Amino acid sequence: MEIVSRVSQMQTIARRAVCGEQKIGLVPTMGALHEGHLSLTRRARQMSDLVVVSIFVNPLQFGPQEDYQRYPRNLAQDAELLSKEQVDYLFAPSQDEVYPEGFGTYVAVEKLSERLCGVSRPGHFRGVTTVVCKLLNITDPAFAFFGQKDAQQAIILRKMVRDLNLPVEVVICPTVREEDGLALSSRNRYLDPKQRRAATVLYCSLQEAERMVREGETRTKNILQRMAEILGEEPLVRLDYSAIVNADELEPLDKIEGKALVAVAAYVGPARLIDNVIVEPNAPSMVHR
Repeated sequence: MEIVSRVSQMQTIARRAVCGEQKIGLVPTMGALHEGHLSLTRRARQMSDLVVVSIFVNPLQFGPQEDYQRYPRNLAQDAELLSKEQVDYLFAPSQDEVYPEGFGTYVAVEKLSERLCGVSRPGHFRGVTTVVCKLLNITDPAFAFFGQKDAQQAIILRKMVRDLNLPVEVVICPTVREEDGLALSSRNRYLDPKQRRAATVLYCSLQEAERMVREGETRTKNILQRMAEILGEEPLVRLDYSAIVNADELEPLDKIEGKALVAVAAYVGPARLIDNVIVEPNAPSMVHR
């Protein structure tokens, strides 16, 4: 595996690969890699000729009171993990490489970015779409891989790609969980043992939503009320939001009639955690992501 830090070098590598009719698979990350990230690299390996993983802690997607400075960083450890996964290139640019002096161009997907997490994290998704658009332009991939855990991000990025006619397929891969159901996240590292145990209540509330839909409940008010009761039983968890929305446009639903996204975000100690499941009435089996 080769580590690349310069944008110009990464562009040269990408151009050479594309000219040689190789399909590039890009896995954009902020590092602090875990099994969820590695599952994306394996999917990329299956679908691509050349796998590029980017590691860049993007300052644009952090608010002024968020955890940019203390976000976990360990490039050497991440590089070792990626080398074992047979990644071809690790693209790890500096902030100055990505946002040179005088940078002033941004990409924003309106409306979708202002819902769910966008309410409590204004500007977050503008930072995400700007950096991902840059990474797509730099690496010229045929495929870009993201996790279902960040469902809103995935929906927004797919719309950005469609709206801007970018020649890349956004591939969404299933959420990877611990044995107790907690979705893997780099921010799980912030949790002490008590907080870690408390955090499992997020998935418990989503499982209850799945059960209710499977048993015929489609009124979102009732489902959200039951989720709130479950989440409220854990004193170490402070709910940011729970919502049931259209799985494409993120519009709130009064009744579930087709595929719907059930999403939750909560603060557990110093960490803000998110999780979600997709539900569908009368489906042969619930859709787990």
